[in-house]
Amino acid sequence: MAPNLDLTGAQWRKSSYSGDTGGDCLEVAPTSTTHIAIRDSKHPTLGHLRVTPATLTAFVQWLK
Repeated sequence: MAPNLDLTGAQWRKSSYSGDTGGDCLEVAPTSTTHIAIRDSKHPTLGHLRVTPATLTAFVQWLK
């Protein structure tokens, strides 16, 4: 794990299901071929989580 990972140039994106109404949204950005960063779109400077694609997939499946 990279505790000081610089995500300045990261390509963050919101879900296509997210609207422009300011709702609760997560943004994701690939950080490598093995990890994805996740952050709160309302508070992007408060930090991020870094997970594997399998973990993110399992989380999304659990939400459904």
